[in-house]
Amino acid sequence: MYNKKDWPLTLYFDGQCPLCAREIKIPNRHATESRLLFIDISSGAFDAKALGFTFEQMQSSLHARFADGRWVTGLDATLWSWRAAGLGFWAAPLTWRAIRPLLALGYRCFCRLRPHLAWLPHPDGRRRCVDDRCGVPESKPAPDERPTLKTKQP
Repeated sequence: MYNKKDWPLTLYFDGQCPLCAREIKIPNRHATESRLLFIDISSGAFDAKALGFTFEQMQSSLHARFADGRWVTGLDATLWSWRAAGLGFWAAPLTWRAIRPLLALGYRCFCRLRPHLAWLPHPDGRRRCVDDRCGVPESKPAPDERPTLKTKQP
């Protein structure tokens, strides 16, 4: 079993994935930084190589690392992140031996389908990028400014 020196757990998730971002919102609301930290691997500042992985490996399944350096992936990363957030009762079925193989199969199928689900609405409501161009929503202009739509050029 894990003890106090194992925390915090650092959870590496893909913030660009609509389903992943939705799932992260729940433990994020309940977690404390002393128990659970979140790293968005889609952030430009993230460097998978510094952790000994490729970006593709990190993207292929959920990864989490305990404070002592031990890694858990997939269903175990989900289980431990929810436990770290104090929501282990919601993830308890992930420990049930009778259904664990079925859940593992479902998780592997989800991981294969996940790249094709980018069209789903993102929970933060941001606009999706199209053709390497991303529209940034207008902010309310100051009284003497004209409204503009900023675009990110490739």
